[in-house]
Amino acid sequence: GVGEKKAQAIVEYRNKNGKFNSIEDLQKVKGIGPKLFEKNKSRLTL
Repeated sequence: GVGEKKAQAIVEYRNKNGKFNSIEDLQKVKGIGPKLFEKNKSRLTL
C-alpha cells in the first residue's frame, strides 16, 4: 500500500486538479512512480 504521506499527497493532488480519469493518472502525483504504481495497481479503483 501507500503510507500516510503519499495518501495525503494523492488527496491534495485531487483537490487541486480534480478527479482522476484513470488509475494511471495517480502517477502524476509526486512520490507515486511507476514502481509503486505497478506494485499496487491491482488494488486500485476509482
